[in-house]
Amino acid sequence: MSEPDQPPAGAPGDPSGLGPGVRQPWLERYDVAAKAGGLLAPVLTALLAFAVGGLVVLITTGKNPLATYRAIFEGAGFNWFLPWVSGAERQAAAFNMQQTLIITTTLILTGLAVAFAFRCGLFNIGGQGQFIIGAIFAVWIGSSFEGLNPFIHVLVAAVAGALCGALWAGIAGFLKATVGAHEVISTIMLNWIAIWVGVFLFGLGGPLQNDRQEFVPVSNDIVEGAKLPVFWGDPIFQGLHVGFFVAIGALVMYWLILSRTTLGYSVKAVGFNPEAARYGGINVPRNYFLAMAISGAFAGTAGAMDVLGWQYRLSTDSIKGATIAFVGIAVALLGRNTAIGVALAALLFAGLLTGTATRNLDPEVFRPELASNLTLLIQGLVVLFVGADLIVLWLMDRVRRRKPA
Repeated sequence: MSEPDQPPAGAPGDPSGLGPGVRQPWLERYDVAAKAGGLLAPVLTALLAFAVGGLVVLITTGKNPLATYRAIFEGAGFNWFLPWVSGAERQAAAFNMQQTLIITTTLILTGLAVAFAFRCGLFNIGGQGQFIIGAIFAVWIGSSFEGLNPFIHVLVAAVAGALCGALWAGIAGFLKATVGAHEVISTIMLNWIAIWVGVFLFGLGGPLQNDRQEFVPVSNDIVEGAKLPVFWGDPIFQGLHVGFFVAIGALVMYWLILSRTTLGYSVKAVGFNPEAARYGGINVPRNYFLAMAISGAFAGTAGAMDVLGWQYRLSTDSIKGATIAFVGIAVALLGRNTAIGVALAALLFAGLLTGTATRNLDPEVFRPELASNLTLLIQGLVVLFVGADLIVLWLMDRVRRRKPA
């Protein structure tokens, strides 16, 4: 059998200009970088974001960006890993590291909620609503049934949070699968519905309002048996709870589903090209629904871990003011939707959030009241620059090609 005709080099049908079957060298290198875990581009993206953020700090405040970032590094507890840190400084670093890892737990799960939907070609902006719904059901179960076996109590509350988050996201998946409603619009609307459902439930006179403080819009506290055990630090001062291992397990599950199951294959196929996947016999609407439901389960689990691990209650103010799941979008983008990438990005953003806390920054180094704005600035820059991965690699190739042999 003869080979099909292919265009000669430089012909209109040959976009590379190098002949049939030959790709641009910089595209080949981009593929190599992606196959290597996508490490190069995200690192450059993060460094660029921090560089621009430091420039803004220098211009607007006159403070030394390096001293500011060092203070954030120490405030996040990352100096705990340095062997020469000892004594009281090491104890402070350990406490800060515990707080960073608590936030990392939440960001891993909310990052996976965005990343899994991305793999199916969906943009899940509803992580915050799914997070809230998971927290609502976890606090309801966790504050009820006092005297229940602690292991069963924690398990039921956590599973309820995950399932309810899955059902909440499944609404957007169902609408996408049946009538083609865009998931961005539906998940944004579901976010607001979740917020006001929470405000109704825990507001004054609400069905789940605290029954001991009738003038305080807050839930009942999680009973002692439903609290997640702390394995590092003092439980009274929010030590690191076992939900951290739940987040690590979720990373493993995410990787296994996508790389070792037919469901993961179908999800990725739909994400690459839904029409080609449909032609190949894959049920595209079913995968839309499942991808959103699984994403919601991750976000719902994050809400449950927060409530059972350290918040122990929900108030109307905390529900309306929470934005942690939105950071999961930046985590997924910087992590390139890979398990290890999401973990590292979550640790980075958690360190920023902890390190810029008011109690951790010396006013002589950087004004603490501006620290949270610096965090938001860097988050925004990461999202802005994350789309520049291909451009960065292309520019690197152009620089190499101009160097004399």
